[in-house]
Amino acid sequence: MSNKKHHARTRAQESSNAIERMYITMRHLFNRGFYKPMGVSGETLRQSLLLLRPEIYGSIGDEKAELEGLLYVIDRLPQGIEECMFINLTSDEGYSTSHFKPIIPEKRRRNCYRIDDEQMNIEITRGRSEIYDILTHLTFLFVESHKISKRVLINEDGATTRDWIKLEKAVLAKKKLTQEEREVTITHIANILGRTFNELTTVYNQFATPTQPERLLHIVYWLGKLAIEELVNNNKRTVTFSPVLRERIGHHIHGEIWADTIKDVLFKNNLIERPIHIISANMHSVMNTLFTPSALKPIVAKKDIFQVYEALSNKDNSDLRNKVSKEALQKGMTYIKDTSGANIDVQIFDTAKIDASKLDIKSDDAVLKQQQPVILVMDYAFGEQAYETIDELLKPYKQKGKKTHLNVESVSIMGKAGILEGGKGDIMIPSAHIFEGTADNYPFKNELKREDLEGQGVNVYEGSMITVLGTSLQNKDILKFFYNSTWNVIGLEMEGAHYQKAIQAASKVRGSISADVKVRYAYYASDNPLETGATLASGGLGTSGVKPTYLITRTILEQILN
Repeated sequence: MSNKKHHARTRAQESSNAIERMYITMRHLFNRGFYKPMGVSGETLRQSLLLLRPEIYGSIGDEKAELEGLLYVIDRLPQGIEECMFINLTSDEGYSTSHFKPIIPEKRRRNCYRIDDEQMNIEITRGRSEIYDILTHLTFLFVESHKISKRVLINEDGATTRDWIKLEKAVLAKKKLTQEEREVTITHIANILGRTFNELTTVYNQFATPTQPERLLHIVYWLGKLAIEELVNNNKRTVTFSPVLRERIGHHIHGEIWADTIKDVLFKNNLIERPIHIISANMHSVMNTLFTPSALKPIVAKKDIFQVYEALSNKDNSDLRNKVSKEALQKGMTYIKDTSGANIDVQIFDTAKIDASKLDIKSDDAVLKQQQPVILVMDYAFGEQAYETIDELLKPYKQKGKKTHLNVESVSIMGKAGILEGGKGDIMIPSAHIFEGTADNYPFKNELKREDLEGQGVNVYEGSMITVLGTSLQNKDILKFFYNSTWNVIGLEMEGAHYQKAIQAASKVRGSISADVKVRYAYYASDNPLETGATLASGGLGTSGVKPTYLITRTILEQILN
């Protein structure tokens, strides 16, 4: 065996051990109830993350600070978290009706509450994956904060460098800086972070928010300040898990309330006995596919339908979007805004109210008129939450002592995933999901086939997909290993195995839905982490996601309506 190959394998093995260690450690710390990220208890997490060096966190292992990774993490944590010594993960414990104002991170739907100067509460309503997600991000943040403190402390008594004193002055002035003052401060902060003036000027505005134009300075200062406190005065930051959260996790509290609400709506609208097709997708593509031709008739007549979809996904075209949703609500769509804490909104489409002549996809009149299927679209779940929600949704509906089994004919899952062959905007059709870190595998018969989607100007790949514990834990070595292994892995995502586990349980074990329920899975690529070194931090899909999203949506709908 060549040395190079051996090295690659050990690096992949090391990485996969590190992920497993992180996973077990996080569960252990959660069961324990609290830990100090920079203390002995947090050491395994820090060491594993440093050993892993996930792509998302860039240069976490170097002396210099990591900027892109910092931005990625900060977007997923509540504003102000860098100032807090105490971070408390709670269940939904009633803060929503208090005077506390929820702080919602830019890139993650979750409610956080700043209790006082020192404490931030983060509400966990989407299960364990959310805890892993937050702890991974926090570990990154703490590692970076200690890098800062090591660069600015001159001795154990807490004396600091001139750069630090100048940064402190700029931050505590609490005002918008002039261009000149800002550049002077950036010079100091470049020294503190071990980065160039140029690198910092480039990212400066990406950190800025309307309320905090100097947010980068603010974050660096507070991260450093709390780390100095830890080193000099032994005041350690602490992460706690509330007793109620520890008691509730894994008990599907939110999933059950969420599913019951949906079944109540189906029952009230006399849809509970009808054939039901569940689609896990975003909240626009199904509605737009069904109602754009009739709602935007004059535009559709002049343009290619995909150009119209593109226009609909443009932030500035809310008037177009309103026209489509107005049409949908008049023609049989019911919208259920989530209040359970699951953070998953739902749309129900009664196809009996849809005029087939106005559709631009193939549909069979007999299906629409005789079977009158109901299409239930649910927003994306997060990791393990996929199991909880589908598991609860597929259980029979109980009403006044009567049990009604849902007539679920198909479950379709579409979403975004990382791809290992091909690139942004390509489509992946899985034949099995493999759960990361185990040999657990869930093969299935996918109703979506490569030929259903090919020949439309988008590349399509078929093979197995890895369901990972967290996207922010992957690195190139693991991905290369997946790609070159005999598992024939084409991509990675976070929910597939969890959905499949719930569908299998309901159809083959519990018998709550038909054993021949049809399943469809398709993903479109957000990036290729192997090729570009583009991590998931590489930003949004822009318009490159429109075509694959709608190709998949149209194909799923054609299969349901024929």
